[in-house]
Amino acid sequence: MPSRNTVNQIAFRYRSVDSATGVTRETAKRLAEHLGVDETQAIHRALHELAVRVLPQYEADDGPLTVAQIRQIKKRVPQGEKRSVRSSLFDMETA
Repeated sequence: MPSRNTVNQIAFRYRSVDSATGVTRETAKRLAEHLGVDETQAIHRALHELAVRVLPQYEADDGPLTVAQIRQIKKRVPQGEKRSVRSSLFDMETA
């Protein structure tokens, strides 16, 4: 049996009661059974869902637009009833 690399492992302790900051082992077992996976996979799936919800899913850009860029965008906005730059940036086809 291959030995596990302990460098990439952490200690994980279940809580004694379910709360907003943790779950009991019984809850983890029920969740894993419901998902049809083992407890480790249930933890990985939960962390993945949290990462998708909390962490940016795109690379950071160059920051805010410059005054000159905003001026250029506003200059190109069609002058009609709607004057919102954000809603006028893209041609939206109606179905």
